[in-house]
Formats: sequence, C-alpha cells, structure tokens
Amino acid sequence: MIEILSPAEVDRARRTGALVGTILQTLRERTTVGTNLLDVDRWARTMIEDAGAVSCYVDYAPSFGRGPFGHHVCTAVNDAVLHGLPHDRSLADGDLLTLDLAVTLDGIAADAAISFVVGRADPADTALIEATERALAAGIAAAGPGVRTGDVSHAIGSVLTAAGYPVNTEFGGHGIGSTMHQDPHVANTGRPGRGYTLRPGLLLALEPWVMADTDELVTDPDGWTLRSATGARTAHTEHTVAITEDGVEVLTRPGR
Repeated sequence: MIEILSPAEVDRARRTGALVGTILQTLRERTTVGTNLLDVDRWARTMIEDAGAVSCYVDYAPSFGRGPFGHHVCTAVNDAVLHGLPHDRSLADGDLLTLDLAVTLDGIAADAAISFVVGRADPADTALIEATERALAAGIAAAGPGVRTGDVSHAIGSVLTAAGYPVNTEFGGHGIGSTMHQDPHVANTGRPGRGYTLRPGLLLALEPWVMADTDELVTDPDGWTLRSATGARTAHTEHTVAITEDGVEVLTRPGR
C-alpha cells in the first residue's frame, strides 16, 4: 500500500516526528558507559507512554522476525545494525550503538535512527557513522515531488559507495503513514529515473545503513538482531520526511 496523507494528516505527522526525534536525542544524552540496554528500552517506554503515543515495535511481528518484538526501541551494538533486540548488556567504552525508534501518535507513525559511540570513538567508527549521515542528507536533498524513488536511492548509494562501503539492498527505506512499513521500498542504492514517482503527502522513512567490509547479514539466535557476517562494525541513520508541493520536509528532528 502507498498512502498519500492529507495536509491535516501531515500536520499530525509533524507532531509524531518531533516526538521521535526528541526521544532519540534524550536517549542519546542519557546513554553512557555502563548503561544497560534494558534501561534504554525502559526510558523509551516511559517517554512514549507519557506522550500518549504507542510503540510500533512491541507487537511488531513480520515474517522475517521471531515476533512479536516485545520492546520499545531497537538497540544494535557494534556489529549489529538492524532490529537489535534489547537485552541485559551494559555498554562498554567505545561501543557503537544504534537506536532505531518508531512510534504512532494520533494515528500517524514516524521512524528514525541514530548511531553514536559511547565513550571514546575510534576514527573508523566515526567515519562509518558520518558516511550514513552524509548519505541520508544526499537522499533528502534528492527527494521532492516528481522525483523517482530510484533517484533517491542513487543519491544515497553514491555517497556510501564513494566512502568505500558495500551496500546491502535487502532492507532499506520505506513508505510510512498510518502504519510503520508501507510501499514504496527505497533501496540504499539504485538507478536514477526508475521506480515510483514521489507525490506531495507521501511520507518516506529514509535509512542508509552500512557494514564496514561486507553486504551480508546474519541473524542472531534471538530471531531479530541482524549483524554483519564478518563481525565488522556497522552504522544506521534514518529520518522520516514528507514530500511537499515544493520539496521535502524532515519531520524527525528533535524539538520541532
């Protein structure tokens, strides 16, 4: 399903996006060396419920997971990159953490992710994270009414490839609206001029993610957490954006 939102629904999406961005920023500020992943999940739950919102993950049970997910935020550490299931683990100095959060507020969902290093950062980790941030910025800059999804994918993939990282196309960006995952799929690399034509009122969750030296994923025994097949470090950055009449608007920045 591809859902085109009304102006009133896009306005509600702005509120959801601001909440997601603010929660992620708060979680990042609270997370330090020694923080337990279950505490991060508990903090997320409290902020979501206090805002009158609902987590998109607690009851999330897609065909590829061992669901339901049962937690409020994805917490992926080091070589984990997607669907990181929170568990009893305290973060160590130098751990690379990705937080991926999606919530629904007033019937509209928003989805975003950040990657950061807890404590002292290795330059290679910083470069990995910054590559996904630049790729996301390129994808956002490429988006707008009349643009094809392939144009956005090409912009994202060009940055990741130029930085020297392989690109996996199993998981990528997606439409979002009254539900978390919708069409169209927005791969993290692609050919310009191909795919669905973007229209005002469409929401997209754009999410460049990479693994340092492979494009192959493996799944943890928990049935959810996806890791690099080589044990290499990973990073993942995501924003929900709205296609407007004259361009694109980022919805998941904090404090909007």
